Amino acid sequence: MTNKRKIIHDPVYGFLTIDDDVIFDVISHPYFQRERQIKQLGFTSLVYPGAVHNRFSHMLGALNLMTRAIDVLKVKGVEITDEESLGVRLAILLHDIGHGPFSHTSEHTIADVHHEVLTRMFMQRINEDLQPNADGSGMLDLAISIFEDSYHKRFLHQLVSSQLDMDRLDYLSRDSFFSGVSEGIVGTERIINMLNVKDDELVVDEKGIYSIEKFIISRRLMYWQVYMHKTVIAADTLLINLFRRVRQMLDDGVAVAGPDSLMLFLGNRYDEQSFADDPSLLDRFASLDDNDVMTAVKQWQHHEDAILSRLSRNLACRHLSAIRISEHPFPTDVIEEKRYQVHERYGISLQDTDFFVGTGILRNHAYDFNDQEIRVLYKDGSCRDISEASDQLDRHFLEKQVTKYYFFFPKELK
Repeated sequence: MTNKRKIIHDPVYGFLTIDDDVIFDVISHPYFQRERQIKQLGFTSLVYPGAVHNRFSHMLGALNLMTRAIDVLKVKGVEITDEESLGVRLAILLHDIGHGPFSHTSEHTIADVHHEVLTRMFMQRINEDLQPNADGSGMLDLAISIFEDSYHKRFLHQLVSSQLDMDRLDYLSRDSFFSGVSEGIVGTERIINMLNVKDDELVVDEKGIYSIEKFIISRRLMYWQVYMHKTVIAADTLLINLFRRVRQMLDDGVAVAGPDSLMLFLGNRYDEQSFADDPSLLDRFASLDDNDVMTAVKQWQHHEDAILSRLSRNLACRHLSAIRISEHPFPTDVIEEKRYQVHERYGISLQDTDFFVGTGILRNHAYDFNDQEIRVLYKDGSCRDISEASDQLDRHFLEKQVTKYYFFFPKELK
């Protein structure tokens, strides 16, 4: 038994056991510990005060579900070696490590790099920091291969990233628990026990159809009720406009103070190639978390720039924009009227009113036919897509993408 065996109490699943030295070393790595300071749901706590859980707990929760899924598949006769078991658990443990402050809100804003690309970079760097295997290979080589879907057993990647992966199962249960929104509660235990593998493809036993139906519907409901709540959209838009204003000022040579790493990224446009050319950028990115952003926001409240200070005060004091949502685009004359009102009220140029008035699009589809479908395994060995196997989730329902339009403007102009 390893001398690093740890027991962690998780409010969602109870006691979690970390009984592998490599997993313990990865969790102890500074890159992973940073996840304690990044909220899982960003500004959702402005709507649901309990939703202050972090990426750290989600990643441990996904690891727990993966361990249970591997055990279930092994009992059903699926061949998974000890090395593969460790590799897929490390892959799910690190699947979200590339997120920046406030998770998806800052993606492509602080740095123009997708979080999965940054995740691969972090995994490679941690791999270099860990003690190599006896044969000279890296401890995370297999995990990286599974994460990138280049390993020959593709069902292992599907456990990490698919329409029915351990990531989604954990975040639905966890986000529902902390937000208090019961619509997200799914039969996680039953779904995991219904998992199987057929022709190197992750499938669900026939008895699990109803649990999958609830899982897909719950995900759709959680998007509208939690992830795309209008207050969350208002706060996300405000932070993005804040960053946009700071970038504009820095481009114009106006001094803006803030945490060093945050100002480095806001003062430059870094893309994937930038990280490849300068390995130190990954460490600078790793030093960023939610605290840096909110420290800067509190500081910017007192900046002499009227737009930056107003935006910062609005976010710090939860004075968010009014949000109107419609199934149709908003008329141009309505938008222009609000712009003119802001121009008159705040004494700023019409061009600068787009920091306070604007529109956007919300899209919600809980199932993606461009991705691999969830397959149902029958007792006779045949498989059918869930859209064919389910009585409730026909193809028309599943492929329907709900699109809505939102319009934001200062509340005082209601």
